[in-house]
Amino acid sequence: MNQPIEIVQQGHVHEDGYDRVLSFLRDQLLTGRLKTGDRLLPERELATALGVSRPVIREALRALATLGAVEIRRGYGTVVREPNFTALADYFSLVLAQQAGAVDDVMQARIAIERQAIRLACSRALTPDLERLSQALQAIKQTIDDPVRGGAADFHFHTMIVEAAHSAALSSVYAAVAKLLRESHMARRQVIANVPKLDSYLIDHHEAIMLAIRHGNAAEADSLLTEHFEIGANLRKDALAADAPRRSAKRTTQRAS
Repeated sequence: MNQPIEIVQQGHVHEDGYDRVLSFLRDQLLTGRLKTGDRLLPERELATALGVSRPVIREALRALATLGAVEIRRGYGTVVREPNFTALADYFSLVLAQQAGAVDDVMQARIAIERQAIRLACSRALTPDLERLSQALQAIKQTIDDPVRGGAADFHFHTMIVEAAHSAALSSVYAAVAKLLRESHMARRQVIANVPKLDSYLIDHHEAIMLAIRHGNAAEADSLLTEHFEIGANLRKDALAADAPRRSAKRTTQRAS
């Protein structure tokens, strides 16, 4: 759209300048008055309409541009963009890594996202989605002896489940924390790398999950995925418990030397 979008100012008088601009953008997008590709009013008019100063508008727009929500084009104006949520992965990884227990909390969020995604995938997955899941399963089989490459292939399989749900909201949230999720997933995979019969379990269980999606059985798919995460968590606990005496003995030897 070539013409700037008009503004209907919202009554968020308690908000500071940045929050007011963010609220405006969010509200306009939700109501459909503003769409990807639309151009905002010039800074001066935007500042007047929202009741904030031009420097505040400029700072807020730059922050939103950093997030990928808008694009500032010199000589043209500010244009609404479709955010690339993967660009937020580094930000979320940095912020969440500083919080105690964040990895476990993010893991719980991941489980919730994937459980909803797999139920949707059972009714929404298209032939290309099923083909990508099949290819992801093949990658798991081919890298089963390599904890690093295998962990990456494993996480890719789970990402394809989310994509098969065809839910923009789920995919966006998942992408925003994907880097932290992937690192956590691969770390867990390395911990359980030496668990007996792990290889056959990983292959068989991922295959069963894929077949449940292919057959459109949401209840079975959800049950299998829930079991998958529970078994994975238990295997990790058992592996860490088994490794604890060895690590303790190593620390004792190091102190003695």
